[in-house]
Amino acid sequence: MPLESSDTASHGQDDRRRHIMEVLANADASRLERVWEEWAEKPEVIAVRGPETGLVMIRGRIGGGGAPFNLGEASISRATVRLGTGEIGFGQTLGLTPRKAELAAIFDALGQRPDSRNAIDTLVADLERRIVTADETMRRETAATRVDFFTMVRGED
Repeated sequence: MPLESSDTASHGQDDRRRHIMEVLANADASRLERVWEEWAEKPEVIAVRGPETGLVMIRGRIGGGGAPFNLGEASISRATVRLGTGEIGFGQTLGLTPRKAELAAIFDALGQRPDSRNAIDTLVADLERRIVTADETMRRETAATRVDFFTMVRGED
């Protein structure tokens, strides 16, 4: 059964929102805080859940396809907020960063509002550029310390 146009539009919105949430989770907490402080018309924000911290079990697979095993635990922070206009936002981040999770939830909710959509898209694009730049810097710094090992054969063999 083919998707109807409203289902297709819904999928597009879900993908957009998923992308926004991913970028917010990877963003720098201080940058999110600065953007929120500078936000012109702050809506009323009501905490629905949290922010709170906890642990999740990280699972792995040998070679990516083997039997699953418990790799270890990771700390996470999460929050759920509702704006005064009714939009509900969710935020989850690795680490003990409850304020970052709360800000991510606020920006997630703002991204659902038609009047904030462009501002959130601009924010996400800026955050993505910063994340890519930081990743490239880390890769270059790591590559500079790379040591290539090789086996030397003794001449007596």
